[in-house]
Amino acid sequence: MKFKSLLVERKESTYIIRLNEPNKRNALVMEMRIELNEALEQAEQDEKVKCIILTGEGKAFSAGGDLSALQGMKPLEGRRRLQASHPLIMKMLEVEKPIIAAVNGAAAGAGFSLTLLCDLIVASDQAFFVQSFVNVGLIPDFAAMHFLPALIGTQQAKELMFLGDRISANEAKQLGIVNRIVPANELLEETMVIAERLTKKSPISIGMTKKIMNQHLNRNLKTLLELEAQGQDICFQTEDFTEGVKAFFEKREPNFKGR
Repeated sequence: MKFKSLLVERKESTYIIRLNEPNKRNALVMEMRIELNEALEQAEQDEKVKCIILTGEGKAFSAGGDLSALQGMKPLEGRRRLQASHPLIMKMLEVEKPIIAAVNGAAAGAGFSLTLLCDLIVASDQAFFVQSFVNVGLIPDFAAMHFLPALIGTQQAKELMFLGDRISANEAKQLGIVNRIVPANELLEETMVIAERLTKKSPISIGMTKKIMNQHLNRNLKTLLELEAQGQDICFQTEDFTEGVKAFFEKREPNFKGR
């Protein structure tokens, strides 16, 4: 199967997915989200695949949502847009094969959230992470409000989400977000070493461990996803969001009014 927004290949028992919109810093356009779900289904059905690597082409892992596509949405359009991503979120959690995020650069907004859906995170020493939603007047989405507090604690998660500050790969490692940091020019090579080790383990054991852990820990996830969709739909209608996007493209600080 050929994709427009992804590059995929299988190396022995490892399926590599590359987000391939480098001119947009691999923004998670809707077509990419749909294709990523299809690629995961393809990997899930291929009995030769024992591990999946997700990375980005170019300098960024993913800059998150495509802000240019989010402006001017009518009421309920935002909610439907977020709901359209729910199958991808659930697929990443439910596929009974380990997914490793190989974070090659910026993981911002929903791009950061996407890494949290993976089972392991290997980061380049040039990577950085930012919950950038607040900087454009939005709320964290792609299930970040579920996974980030669970991973690093509520107070640390609130700090990252309320302030929208960038953190380095080293800071992310100290917080417990990242499993390993490797030199940028060795990222895929080192990630493949981990993947190859995983492919030699029992796939049934890994698959069942992932399934049971995710079902146990994420029992309230669907409730959060609906609340997230409703809340983001409200934010899309605000003057603050319009100002945030305008300021982003004009490369200046936004002047939020709380309206």
